[in-house]
Amino acid sequence: MDRFRQHTSVMPLTKASPRGRLPTLLLAAALALACTAGATPVLAAGKAPDFSADAREIERLAEGVVQQSRIPGMAMAIVQDGKVLSARGYGVVDSRNPQPVGPDTVFRIASLSKAFAGTLSAILVSEGAMSWDSPVSNQLPAFALRDLQGAQRLTVREILSHRVGLGYNTYDRDLEADQPYPVLAEKLSQAPMTCSPGDCYAYQNIAFSLVGDLVFATTGDFYSHQVEKRLFHPLGMYGATYGRDGLEASPSWARPHVRSGGKWLAVRPKETYYRIPPAAGVNASINDMAQWLIAQMGHRPDVLSPEVLNEIQTPQVSTPGEIRGGGWRRERLKSAYYGLGWRIYDYAGHTLVFHGGAVQGYRAVAAFLPDRDIGVVILWNSESAMPNGLLPTALDRALGLPRREWLAPEPVRPTPRRRR
Repeated sequence: MDRFRQHTSVMPLTKASPRGRLPTLLLAAALALACTAGATPVLAAGKAPDFSADAREIERLAEGVVQQSRIPGMAMAIVQDGKVLSARGYGVVDSRNPQPVGPDTVFRIASLSKAFAGTLSAILVSEGAMSWDSPVSNQLPAFALRDLQGAQRLTVREILSHRVGLGYNTYDRDLEADQPYPVLAEKLSQAPMTCSPGDCYAYQNIAFSLVGDLVFATTGDFYSHQVEKRLFHPLGMYGATYGRDGLEASPSWARPHVRSGGKWLAVRPKETYYRIPPAAGVNASINDMAQWLIAQMGHRPDVLSPEVLNEIQTPQVSTPGEIRGGGWRRERLKSAYYGLGWRIYDYAGHTLVFHGGAVQGYRAVAAFLPDRDIGVVILWNSESAMPNGLLPTALDRALGLPRREWLAPEPVRPTPRRRR
């Protein structure tokens, strides 16, 4: 594999239209991050130190997280240099029926689904079927916003980088109240605007899922089928599916759990966020997600070309609110951006490609360090915050940073309205 391309591909800012380009100061910051990360000795050496021993230790920590915090179940994978170092399940799929979580147990991955939307779009663009910077109104003539002229200029690039111009999480609460996606997509024409399309960032689920309509208009095929055909199957993600029916048909699947009376109570998965497949529709096992990370890290060029990866992992817009988050974000992040379905962070001077996800009863995080060629994905079937600490623990060890206690118990919070 070309390690130099892998190390720097998340930063170059190319192929953007004038409206898609980063402002000058942001461009300078992004390039400075690339240069800072590029100065690491790992790149010069050509191979990162083997992480296998650290992976075993992090497995032991994961066991402790499940046992000590008494969460129902969890699965974690660690990959390096195109190989799976660890892919294990911990705990049980259901607190009422203690079948163990295994590496093929399927979870909802919530907003980790967005990287599949960005990746599929990049493949279609590379084939000439779609264009990053042509107006989506060319394929969706009925699409409208309050800013009628802005709606006529809105592009795929801006949809996938959350620059539609709407307020944060527009109509998510309506979706949670069981309003169907087509109605909400039409209601976007009535939603208040915070800026002109392309001019500001605000995380979306409904508007983000317009990319599914674009895929159908472009290919004549359903979005989920295109992902299955072009990504799940070629990458060997044999347990990955879309929708609640797909989840519940899996041979082993993790039930979602919510806190009730001081205990974790298993409930049926909610249908709501499954109605927007590009934003939050994927189900996958930890074995599936290990293969996904390996491909995103550049080790499956037969499926995902360097050009595709470069597009989706390139910063599009600054997201400084991520730096002001709690825990490891506040202490480790120097800068934060959104790409096309991925977040791109400066983690203690190193590029980190990341996304998190949350729906009722499930949490998920996935991330990789290009300059160490190390990736971690964690899925769990409760709303506990404690497993989050495994990610910075692994990242710090990969980077040789001073160890911090990221696994301290945190209070359980209600399911957030704003999905990461």
